[in-house]
Amino acid sequence: LASGSPRRRRMLAEAGIAATVRPAEVDDGRLEPGAVSPRWWVAALAWFKAAAVARSLERTEPAARGLVLAADTVCLLQGTITGQPADAAAAARTIRRVAGGEHEVLTGVALLEVPSGRRRLLVDTARVRCGPLSEAAIEEYVATDAWRGKAGGYNLEERLAAGWPLSCTGDPMTVVGLPMRRLESILAPWRRAPAHPAPGRESAS
Repeated sequence: LASGSPRRRRMLAEAGIAATVRPAEVDDGRLEPGAVSPRWWVAALAWFKAAAVARSLERTEPAARGLVLAADTVCLLQGTITGQPADAAAAARTIRRVAGGEHEVLTGVALLEVPSGRRRLLVDTARVRCGPLSEAAIEEYVATDAWRGKAGGYNLEERLAAGWPLSCTGDPMTVVGLPMRRLESILAPWRRAPAHPAPGRESAS
Protein backbone atom coordinates (compact mmCIF):
# COMPACT_ATOMS: atom_id res chain seq x y z
CA LEU A 1 0.00 0.00 0.00
CA ALA A 2 1.70 3.17 -1.22
CA SER A 3 -0.06 5.29 1.38
CA GLY A 4 0.29 6.10 5.05
CA SER A 5 -3.47 6.53 5.40
CA PRO A 6 -4.82 4.40 8.26
CA ARG A 7 -8.26 4.58 6.65
CA ARG A 8 -7.07 2.95 3.43
CA ARG A 9 -5.24 0.25 5.35
CA ARG A 10 -8.36 -0.41 7.44
CA MET A 11 -10.57 -0.72 4.35
CA LEU A 12 -8.21 -3.29 2.83
CA ALA A 13 -8.03 -5.21 6.11
CA GLU A 14 -11.83 -5.29 6.38
CA ALA A 15 -11.91 -6.81 2.88
CA GLY A 16 -9.51 -9.53 4.03
CA ILE A 17 -6.54 -8.10 2.13
CA ALA A 18 -3.27 -7.92 4.04
CA ALA A 19 -1.08 -5.01 3.00
CA THR A 20 2.40 -3.83 3.83
CA VAL A 21 2.45 -0.06 4.18
CA ARG A 22 5.16 1.71 2.19
CA PRO A 23 4.16 5.37 1.72
CA ALA A 24 5.22 6.98 -1.53
CA GLU A 25 7.67 9.86 -1.24
CA VAL A 26 5.56 12.05 -3.50
CA ASP A 27 4.42 15.44 -2.20
CA ASP A 28 1.36 16.06 -4.35
CA GLY A 29 0.72 19.29 -2.45
CA ARG A 30 3.59 20.81 -4.46
CA LEU A 31 2.11 19.75 -7.81
CA GLU A 32 -0.33 21.75 -9.91
CA PRO A 33 -2.89 20.04 -12.18
CA GLY A 34 -2.57 22.45 -15.08
CA ALA A 35 -4.88 22.05 -18.07
CA VAL A 36 -6.02 18.48 -17.45
CA SER A 37 -9.36 17.05 -16.38
CA PRO A 38 -9.87 16.16 -12.71
CA ARG A 39 -10.11 12.47 -13.65
CA TRP A 40 -6.77 12.52 -15.44
CA TRP A 41 -5.18 14.45 -12.59
CA VAL A 42 -6.26 12.12 -9.79
CA ALA A 43 -5.27 9.07 -11.85
CA ALA A 44 -1.88 10.62 -12.58
CA LEU A 45 -1.24 11.32 -8.88
CA ALA A 46 -2.06 7.71 -8.02
CA TRP A 47 0.26 6.50 -10.77
CA PHE A 48 3.14 8.71 -9.64
CA LYS A 49 2.85 7.22 -6.15
CA ALA A 50 2.63 3.61 -7.35
CA ALA A 51 5.58 4.05 -9.69
CA ALA A 52 7.67 5.71 -6.97
CA VAL A 53 7.14 2.78 -4.59
CA ALA A 54 7.78 0.22 -7.35
CA ARG A 55 11.10 1.90 -8.19
CA SER A 56 12.02 1.95 -4.51
CA LEU A 57 11.29 -1.78 -4.23
CA GLU A 58 13.43 -2.50 -7.28
CA ARG A 59 16.36 -0.74 -5.61
CA THR A 60 15.98 -2.04 -2.07
CA GLU A 61 14.22 -5.39 -2.50
CA PRO A 62 15.06 -6.81 -5.94
CA ALA A 63 13.31 -10.09 -5.17
CA ALA A 64 10.03 -8.39 -4.22
CA ARG A 65 6.87 -9.85 -5.78
CA GLY A 66 3.36 -8.49 -5.41
CA LEU A 67 1.06 -5.61 -6.14
CA VAL A 68 1.60 -1.94 -5.37
CA LEU A 69 -1.66 -0.08 -4.72
CA ALA A 70 -1.67 3.71 -4.69
CA ALA A 71 -4.58 6.11 -4.49
CA ASP A 72 -5.34 9.79 -4.42
CA THR A 73 -8.57 11.57 -3.53
CA VAL A 74 -9.69 15.09 -4.43
CA CYS A 75 -12.89 17.08 -4.09
CA LEU A 76 -14.43 19.11 -6.85
CA LEU A 77 -15.84 22.20 -5.15
CA GLN A 78 -17.65 24.48 -7.56
CA GLY A 79 -15.62 22.90 -10.36
CA THR A 80 -12.28 23.49 -8.65
CA ILE A 81 -9.95 20.63 -7.67
CA THR A 82 -9.47 20.74 -3.91
CA GLY A 83 -7.09 18.46 -2.04
CA GLN A 84 -5.93 18.55 1.57
CA PRO A 85 -6.06 21.98 3.27
CA ALA A 86 -2.62 23.42 3.92
CA ASP A 87 -3.55 25.08 7.21
CA ALA A 88 -6.45 25.92 9.53
CA ALA A 89 -7.48 29.00 7.53
CA ALA A 90 -7.63 26.96 4.32
CA ALA A 91 -9.60 24.24 6.13
CA ALA A 92 -12.18 26.78 7.33
CA ARG A 93 -12.57 28.19 3.82
CA THR A 94 -12.98 24.72 2.37
CA ILE A 95 -15.63 23.63 4.88
CA ARG A 96 -17.59 26.85 4.28
CA ARG A 97 -17.66 25.95 0.59
CA VAL A 98 -18.72 22.37 1.38
CA ALA A 99 -21.57 23.45 3.66
CA GLY A 100 -24.97 23.96 2.12
CA GLY A 101 -24.28 22.39 -1.25
CA GLU A 102 -23.11 19.42 -3.30
CA HIS A 103 -19.66 18.43 -4.44
CA GLU A 104 -17.99 15.51 -6.16
CA VAL A 105 -15.24 13.36 -4.71
CA LEU A 106 -12.89 11.54 -7.09
CA THR A 107 -10.53 8.78 -6.03
CA GLY A 108 -7.96 7.56 -8.51
CA VAL A 109 -6.31 4.18 -8.02
CA ALA A 110 -3.17 2.77 -9.62
CA LEU A 111 -2.36 -0.94 -9.35
CA LEU A 112 1.16 -1.87 -10.43
CA GLU A 113 2.42 -5.44 -10.37
CA VAL A 114 6.05 -5.97 -9.36
CA PRO A 115 8.22 -6.99 -11.16
CA SER A 116 6.16 -7.51 -14.35
CA GLY A 117 5.10 -3.87 -14.61
CA ARG A 118 1.51 -4.76 -15.50
CA ARG A 119 -0.84 -2.04 -14.37
CA ARG A 120 -4.43 -0.97 -14.03
CA LEU A 121 -5.76 2.55 -13.49
CA LEU A 122 -9.26 3.48 -12.44
CA VAL A 123 -11.14 6.52 -11.19
CA ASP A 124 -14.36 6.41 -9.20
CA THR A 125 -16.67 9.34 -8.46
CA ALA A 126 -19.18 9.89 -5.67
CA ARG A 127 -21.38 12.90 -4.96
CA VAL A 128 -21.76 14.32 -1.46
CA ARG A 129 -24.50 16.62 -0.24
CA CYS A 130 -23.86 18.69 2.89
CA GLY A 131 -26.55 20.68 4.66
CA PRO A 132 -25.90 24.04 6.31
CA LEU A 133 -23.28 24.30 9.06
CA SER A 134 -23.11 27.19 11.49
CA GLU A 135 -19.98 29.30 11.69
CA ALA A 136 -19.56 28.17 15.28
CA ALA A 137 -19.69 24.52 14.20
CA ILE A 138 -17.10 25.15 11.48
CA GLU A 139 -14.75 26.96 13.86
CA GLU A 140 -15.14 24.24 16.48
CA TYR A 141 -14.35 21.56 13.92
CA VAL A 142 -11.32 23.35 12.50
CA ALA A 143 -9.93 23.78 16.01
CA THR A 144 -9.85 19.99 16.45
CA ASP A 145 -7.34 19.55 13.59
CA ALA A 146 -9.47 16.63 12.35
CA TRP A 147 -9.29 18.16 8.86
CA ARG A 148 -5.58 17.45 8.49
CA GLY A 149 -4.64 14.98 5.77
CA LYS A 150 -8.17 14.80 4.35
CA ALA A 151 -9.25 15.80 0.86
CA GLY A 152 -11.86 18.51 1.16
CA GLY A 153 -10.99 18.89 4.82
CA TYR A 154 -13.26 16.18 6.19
CA ASN A 155 -13.75 12.43 6.55
CA LEU A 156 -17.22 11.20 5.62
CA GLU A 157 -17.46 8.49 8.28
CA GLU A 158 -16.21 10.73 11.08
CA ARG A 159 -18.48 13.64 10.17
CA LEU A 160 -21.57 11.42 9.82
CA ALA A 161 -20.82 10.02 13.28
CA ALA A 162 -20.50 13.59 14.54
CA GLY A 163 -23.95 14.44 13.22
CA TRP A 164 -23.08 16.55 10.19
CA PRO A 165 -25.95 16.70 7.64
CA LEU A 166 -24.20 14.63 4.97
CA SER A 167 -25.49 12.21 2.35
CA CYS A 168 -23.65 10.35 -0.40
CA THR A 169 -24.59 9.10 -3.85
CA GLY A 170 -22.18 6.43 -5.05
CA ASP A 171 -19.66 4.43 -3.06
CA PRO A 172 -19.12 6.09 0.35
CA MET A 173 -15.71 4.41 0.51
CA THR A 174 -14.66 6.41 -2.54
CA VAL A 175 -15.13 9.50 -0.40
CA VAL A 176 -13.16 7.90 2.45
CA GLY A 177 -10.27 7.08 0.11
CA LEU A 178 -10.67 3.78 -1.80
CA PRO A 179 -13.52 2.71 -4.14
CA MET A 180 -13.97 -0.67 -2.50
CA ARG A 181 -17.08 -1.63 -4.49
CA ARG A 182 -14.91 -1.76 -7.60
CA LEU A 183 -11.69 -2.89 -5.94
CA GLU A 184 -13.07 -5.93 -4.09
CA SER A 185 -13.19 -8.13 -7.19
CA ILE A 186 -10.01 -6.69 -8.71
CA LEU A 187 -8.05 -7.42 -5.53
CA ALA A 188 -9.62 -10.85 -4.92
CA PRO A 189 -6.44 -12.71 -6.00
CA TRP A 190 -4.57 -11.01 -3.15
CA ARG A 191 -7.17 -11.63 -0.46
CA ARG A 192 -5.26 -12.96 2.59
CA ALA A 193 -2.27 -13.66 0.33
CA PRO A 194 -1.17 -10.41 -1.33
CA ALA A 195 2.21 -11.57 -2.58
CA HIS A 196 1.31 -14.73 -4.48
CA PRO A 197 -1.41 -14.99 -7.18
CA ALA A 198 -1.08 -12.56 -10.06
CA PRO A 199 -3.92 -10.75 -11.89
CA GLY A 200 -4.83 -10.96 -15.56
CA ARG A 201 -3.25 -8.95 -18.32
CA GLU A 202 -2.82 -5.19 -18.17
CA SER A 203 -6.01 -3.15 -18.45
CA ALA A 204 -7.29 0.30 -17.64
CA SER A 205 -10.63 1.89 -16.97
